[in-house]
Amino acid sequence: MKGILNGIKVVELASWTFVPAAGAVLADWGADVVKIEDTRGGDPARGLVVGGLKRENASADADYMMEIGNRGKRSVGLDLKSEKGRELFGRLIASADVFLTNWLPGPRSRAKVDVEDIRAMNPNIIYARGSGQGPRGAEKDRGGFDAASFSARGGVAYALTPPGASIPFSQGPAFGDLPGGMTLAGGVAAALFRRERTGEPSVVDVSLLAQAMWTMAPDIIAAELFDVDRIPVMPDGMSLNPVTAKYRTRDDRWIQLVFLQPDRFWRDFCVRIGRADLATDERFVPSQNLIRNNAEATALLQETFASQDLEHWKKALADEPGVWSVLASPQEVLSDPQALANDYLVPNKDAAGQDYHVVAAPVQFDEQAPSPGRAPEWGEHTETVLIEAGVTWEEIAEAKEAGAIL
Repeated sequence: MKGILNGIKVVELASWTFVPAAGAVLADWGADVVKIEDTRGGDPARGLVVGGLKRENASADADYMMEIGNRGKRSVGLDLKSEKGRELFGRLIASADVFLTNWLPGPRSRAKVDVEDIRAMNPNIIYARGSGQGPRGAEKDRGGFDAASFSARGGVAYALTPPGASIPFSQGPAFGDLPGGMTLAGGVAAALFRRERTGEPSVVDVSLLAQAMWTMAPDIIAAELFDVDRIPVMPDGMSLNPVTAKYRTRDDRWIQLVFLQPDRFWRDFCVRIGRADLATDERFVPSQNLIRNNAEATALLQETFASQDLEHWKKALADEPGVWSVLASPQEVLSDPQALANDYLVPNKDAAGQDYHVVAAPVQFDEQAPSPGRAPEWGEHTETVLIEAGVTWEEIAEAKEAGAIL
């Protein structure tokens, strides 16, 4: 991508995935994102093992969770507790447009990186922060990960757990972090626009709880208006509208139908699936009857889809104007023709030249794909970034000797 944010510099003091993901989005959009990591140990997400998947066993030398939240950035190893490290940090902040952090209020205050501290170094900087529960209230000092602040506290797990399930819905890694990061990046972009128009810098906040509530807004609003604890759901395998449901094929694959206007699609759909007898069946026409007799219709459709393999149904439904999709595995998404045509996967190479892909941020500008860019190694760009900030080689040597930088 030819950088919609070219010329914008971001200094990021953040770890794990939520807030770093915002930095990755901004980097995808062309910003120069400098990730500050402590000299005693980098982002704790480095080397994080998810599902037993270790970097050394991957097909390319890529720390995949770090890639997701940190692609396209530069890493500087800096000791903020040292006098020299603090001075160098201030020089980076002085030339930045955005400061991005997920540090909690207590650590921010002790490290003197709160709003007033950063603004003292650069009064025009946009201060963007992500949190678990928000910047105000009794629990503003509590940390948060998406499994707790997003899925659990925000109502996501409750609403997505099927009735009668023995255990609540369990999310995958970064399930709330990545949309939260995308939202925070959008907030930063809006703040940059405001500063361009008015000269006023903003403090931008996004929390995982707020992101969850936005995601679950239909359920939360329904809870108040209708005094229900969730939007009512049908028993497993059933749907009030039988053509907005999932159907299992003979080879144990699933097809999702989303025909929100049944009368518009029912007749031709029945012909396509070889059930022309249902097209004019008075039990199912018009749609009021289809919904009234949803159990019968669902049973007939279940029987029909179970009679053939997925490939048969893909051909039968190829020209279906109603919305439908196959439930794809992540491996299948890698080769999805639409994903490839739209550059939703960005090709990268590791140090040995081995190819692998990362997922692009979902917003594109002028139909341009993001440029390839891997996540930095710990402190990889320390000298380069400091030289760009006007630090001399003599100062760099002194700082290294003192342990202020990597």
